[in-house]
Amino acid sequence: MDAEALLALQKRALGVIAGLAPAALELGDLFRAAGHELALVGGPVRDAFLGRPSADLDFTTSATPDETERILAAWGDAHWDIGREFGTIGAQRRGRRGAEDVVVEVTTYRTDAYDPSSRKPEVVFGDSLEGDLSRRDFTVNSMAIRLPELTFVDPFDGLRDLARGVLRTPVDPRQSFDDDPLRMMRAARFAAQLGFHVEHATLAAATDMADRLAIVSAERVRDELVKLLLSRQPRPGLRVLVDTGLAQHVLPELPALRLEIDEHHRHKDVYEHSLTVLDKAIALETGPDGAVPGPDLVLRLAALLHDIGKPATRRFESGGGVSFHHHEVVGAKLVAKRLRALHFDKATVQAVARLTELHLRFHGYGEGAWTDSAVRRYVTDAGPLLERLHRLTRSDCTTRNVRKARRLSQAYDDLEERIARLAEQEELDAIRPDLDGTQIMAILDIPPGREVGAAYKHLLELRMEHGPLGEERARAELAAWWAARSQG
Repeated sequence: MDAEALLALQKRALGVIAGLAPAALELGDLFRAAGHELALVGGPVRDAFLGRPSADLDFTTSATPDETERILAAWGDAHWDIGREFGTIGAQRRGRRGAEDVVVEVTTYRTDAYDPSSRKPEVVFGDSLEGDLSRRDFTVNSMAIRLPELTFVDPFDGLRDLARGVLRTPVDPRQSFDDDPLRMMRAARFAAQLGFHVEHATLAAATDMADRLAIVSAERVRDELVKLLLSRQPRPGLRVLVDTGLAQHVLPELPALRLEIDEHHRHKDVYEHSLTVLDKAIALETGPDGAVPGPDLVLRLAALLHDIGKPATRRFESGGGVSFHHHEVVGAKLVAKRLRALHFDKATVQAVARLTELHLRFHGYGEGAWTDSAVRRYVTDAGPLLERLHRLTRSDCTTRNVRKARRLSQAYDDLEERIARLAEQEELDAIRPDLDGTQIMAILDIPPGREVGAAYKHLLELRMEHGPLGEERARAELAAWWAARSQG
């Protein structure tokens, strides 16, 4: 890139920076008056060169945390020191005259590294902006704007890398990844978020040092994975994880999907299929007012992991075919185990596992007519996950056979139409028996207990099978069931 193009980028960035909230920019004057340096650093600077303002305002300073806290306490309407052990003090200033609130975080110059036997970084405060920038993950995040003079600082040629779309560490990548192994996952995450490619030496170091990721806590690994998956295009980042071997320490089930089904390659690669399903599911997410507002973590995890039971269930049949019987059941268990290991919350684990278990339920719908009862069971089994299941099932069709793909799409259109019709008729999302527990106890003259539950279940089965019965018929069915049960 020539000097003129770089200068144009700098001017654009300074224009974005100058347009930041005056309340944030005045911090430069306050820190200088107190005898300290202050610089805007990292993501906000990178995003400014990309022509977009950042919601996060991260600053670095020569001031100690105590000195920073005194300045921010006088500047803001609230401040906090939850990140003090890492040198970070935060503050908020309420917007004046209709302006938006301003939230900032200011961190003392620092260097940090991992003790080989510890999961937590050791924090050592530094004494210069350049030294602080050298310990950051990539050159595109190692640029700064000194305040209040708005001087651009780029000791590691990050602007040139930004223009080329390259991810490169500011120091030797082996040293950088040894200091903080999570930076290897950040390379994958930024490949997804920014669409950049990882420079060869950096990629090679991540490949050689992938095992070092094992020292990082599950929570930090999970958080990076989530950011990657919620990006606009996760596929490039997932490829980095798999190609470097990092996925073996994050989602080992993912590279295990790279199956050569037979020597003639007649069957699709399950790994590539899963990435394609993820792309298609993302395309089916909705806006904020839709049924599945994107980015939706549960849908994306389910799309990526729905087939992870296939390697364990693969069988070569005598006729040359391949089967994966019950891979959805096995996969659901593997999904739950993996997500628990990554310390995902219980609701997410249950939802992704359930979608994995249900993702094959639709298959066969177009080959034989489903009864209304089968449609009701499909809906009730999916419960609140129905809209996600719709999208997962549609995305799971990755065949290149245009006729087959059209037939499957039409069959699912038909199923959704039937669900909509039944929902209108029966309020399908809240199916209940025609009699509740209190009515059952009164009719049968029995106390609370297992018999009431059995009667309720029987009426629910009738409701599922036949639709609404009406109270009179429900009473008759209940009486007949009770008489038969008493005689038996």
